[in-house]
Amino acid sequence: MELNWQEMLFEFFGGLGIFLFAIKYMGDGLQKAAGDRLRDILDRYTTNPFMGVLVGVIVTVLIQSSSGTTVITVGLVSAGFMNLRQAIGVIMGANIGTTVTAFIIGFDVAEYALPVMAVGAFLIFFFKTNKVQNIGEVIFGFGGLFLGLELMSGGMKPLREMTAFTDFTLSMSDHPILGVIAGTLFTLIVQSSSATVAILQGLYSENLLSLSGSLPVLFGDNIGTTITAVLASLGASITAKRAAAAHVLFNVVGTVVFMLLLIPFTLYIEWISGVLDLESKMQIAFAHGSFNVANTIIQFPLIGAWAYVVTKFIPGDDLIVEFKPKHLDVNFIDQSPSLAIGQAKEEILNMGLLSVQGLETTYSFLKTKNKREAEIAYQLEDALNNLDQKITDYLVKISAHPLSVQDSSRHNMLMDTVRDVERIGDHFENIIELIEYQEVNKIILTEDALVDVSEMFEITIDTVKKAINALDTNDDELARAVSEQENIIDRMERKYRKNHILRVNEGRCTGQAGINFVEILSNLERIGDHASNIADAVLGKRV
Repeated sequence: MELNWQEMLFEFFGGLGIFLFAIKYMGDGLQKAAGDRLRDILDRYTTNPFMGVLVGVIVTVLIQSSSGTTVITVGLVSAGFMNLRQAIGVIMGANIGTTVTAFIIGFDVAEYALPVMAVGAFLIFFFKTNKVQNIGEVIFGFGGLFLGLELMSGGMKPLREMTAFTDFTLSMSDHPILGVIAGTLFTLIVQSSSATVAILQGLYSENLLSLSGSLPVLFGDNIGTTITAVLASLGASITAKRAAAAHVLFNVVGTVVFMLLLIPFTLYIEWISGVLDLESKMQIAFAHGSFNVANTIIQFPLIGAWAYVVTKFIPGDDLIVEFKPKHLDVNFIDQSPSLAIGQAKEEILNMGLLSVQGLETTYSFLKTKNKREAEIAYQLEDALNNLDQKITDYLVKISAHPLSVQDSSRHNMLMDTVRDVERIGDHFENIIELIEYQEVNKIILTEDALVDVSEMFEITIDTVKKAINALDTNDDELARAVSEQENIIDRMERKYRKNHILRVNEGRCTGQAGINFVEILSNLERIGDHASNIADAVLGKRV
């Protein structure tokens, strides 16, 4: 009997491991084959909650993981690319998209699992092109999915002979709430609703669970899968935490509604299974799909209400960073390239204001060590990167049109300027990382060092502000002031480096603290250089 237990456990958990690996491998292959543009798809096409639902379905089908979609969504919300209402729509769509895996499993092709894996392995190892290898990963993962299921099913077969297990499954039929708890807990542990639904399909197909006992477990699986989004939101922005809370709320409310309708829903699944002559695994797949589609339809009109509820439940204010361009209208490019160049300049000015805000937030983080300040600064740097890409693309499109000598000069200057502003963001991000390094490694800067770096920070922020104002107003006097202040920043860096060497020689500063201090000065000096580049462009009268 002990050997049977060992075989059963090894077969079940080995099969579960192969299943989880295969579904991840298949999802990774699909994602790479799709061009790895999922974040861009989510960012671009989730303009409203309805589009969010559709995109959530598509992306989840592509990566075969609702948890993966919700984690990406939480990341986008945290970074400010997506608002709460859009995120709730994507999460609803992800719940629908994840049912595709259950339908795939419903087709019993386990006997072909090994040859399918062989085809996938052949494509992976004998072809050098990435596209063919990605397709090979998808095929290999697809075969592995069914191999894992076959092993899990074999491991579960002896359970029908265990009185304790049959008594437990009967009690789940009599007490549906037990099924919900069991499904929730197991999915919390495995962190894959696809895996737990697959196990449920196996139990039901082996007649180890009745339909009325299986459906509450299925509802619980949907609650358990929310743990991944909750974990992803820890340490993220307040809006990201609200998105994760909305995911939990959506699935819990859906479960409550369908538990109240359990008898009619069970009768519906029995009826549709008879009409369509569905196999046992396909019956669970159909129940899973019906639950998530109906739940989305029922709760879609409540998106605004759920956004309000989670906002009240998780209070606080998030910094709203405008990641998307405000001025880059593509219609101007064809109608008037000169006007389009002006629009690009306006967007660069907006970008410049964000760079100043990022510098000020970084300086505040240096003084307070408040992690929220670092989070906001990282968010602002992400915004700068996004705007840099969008503005550069816009300017490249303008360059395809005939330009006058003056417009060509303005265009070239803006291409350089947008790079200078983006680099300011890179440098204040470096400074944040250096400050975080201080915290992790318990590095303490001396009071004198803090005074030095504070003085240099303040003049650097002022220099960048003046450079952006000079760009805005074409003010030569301001531009010259920037150049003068940049020289002061250079002298400060040299002076403060010498001060640091004196402190180290006198034993008042550790070598590790000194290296950290010098790196911060170096990044501030480079920010001054980029501000000076912007001022030089203004003095060149090219804007």
